[in-house]
Amino acid sequence: MRHQLVEALETALAWPGPAPMGRAFARGHLSDAGLPARLMTPARLLDTVMRRGLSHPQFRAFQNGRELHPGEYFTDTVTRRGQGVRFANMTRLSALMQEGATLVLDELDFFDPVLEVACRALQWWSRELVQVNAYLTTQDAAGFALHWDDHDVIIVQVAGEKSWDVRGTSRPVPMYRDAAPNNTPPDTSIWQGTLRAGDVMHIPRGHWHQATRAYRGEGYSLHLTFGFVKRTGVNWLTWLTDQCRRDEAFRTDLDRWGSASDQHLQERDLAAALWKLGQDFPPSAFLAARERERPAARHVQTASLFGAPTGLVCVTDFPPLIEADDDQVRITASGKTITLHAKAEPAVRLMLSGAPVDIEQAAIETGIDSRELADILIREGLCAELTDELSSAYTGWLRPAPSSNTP
Repeated sequence: MRHQLVEALETALAWPGPAPMGRAFARGHLSDAGLPARLMTPARLLDTVMRRGLSHPQFRAFQNGRELHPGEYFTDTVTRRGQGVRFANMTRLSALMQEGATLVLDELDFFDPVLEVACRALQWWSRELVQVNAYLTTQDAAGFALHWDDHDVIIVQVAGEKSWDVRGTSRPVPMYRDAAPNNTPPDTSIWQGTLRAGDVMHIPRGHWHQATRAYRGEGYSLHLTFGFVKRTGVNWLTWLTDQCRRDEAFRTDLDRWGSASDQHLQERDLAAALWKLGQDFPPSAFLAARERERPAARHVQTASLFGAPTGLVCVTDFPPLIEADDDQVRITASGKTITLHAKAEPAVRLMLSGAPVDIEQAAIETGIDSRELADILIREGLCAELTDELSSAYTGWLRPAPSSNTP
């Protein structure tokens, strides 16, 4: 199945798929005028802030160009049992918004089912980890100063409007931990303008940018920033350090006190072993292992205590690898491999498609005992029981697609 957000972003940015991400700045507009409000609204965001036990720095507030101390918008209280509890002070937040402020909630997908499902769909599409942050700015509050991010982002303006200044890079593909500072932005902009509800924008890693409502007077802006953390050669080398432990040459002490010839011999052997390690475990092996070993997302697990589940959905961060032959079907995901009889293949592909599945209907469509298969997939953590909240997050968002491995 294919998530409408994926389809809408590809169309708006004129992308044939995820490959253009990170290559160049892009901008467009969503053709579905109702989609932004289905993703998030200011009222829904504030309701989330009110009902969740948030803490700093996941939830932050900014005013007059500075980050406010958490004590200015959090309230600490003590229960009758002496337990300390911190929650957002909604009265104070309301006053800040009336004055003009920016509220930031990181990893909103952690709290909101619709955005949880959207981020999972974007992960299956891009094969990268994705999180979404929300930025609510009111009145004529200024945004963050000119800065760059160490990951690619897709920004969706869901309500109101905000002015942007986007510039190029001053250091190619900069990193959070880098060999040189990256503190001086380019003098010229590649785009300046206003994002309004339905507008989308892709800013590659390292591009300087800033957004503000300064001098706009009354009003507000809410945008979502989907961050895509792509892997680099540094990540591959870090992974190689774990693989090198297989080789005795790397486990051997470095020869600090030996003769010059002995030290040279060890250096030569290590260099040869390192070259062979890179050949045996190339970047493609690293990317594949990362997808197969990544644990599934957190989800409700009732162990059928409240009745057998009637539906399920795959919750792995990346599409499971499904391989089949005449005798068996193998599923590799979440750091494990599950082997089943070949006749289960149609039901396996259905249940791991990324779309919600009615278990009894699956039995009718595939002709196998779907209840037993569902129990296995839920028990192994590849699928989650379809709760009402999780089910509602898929409603109206999925379209049939040629590949069953794309949500």
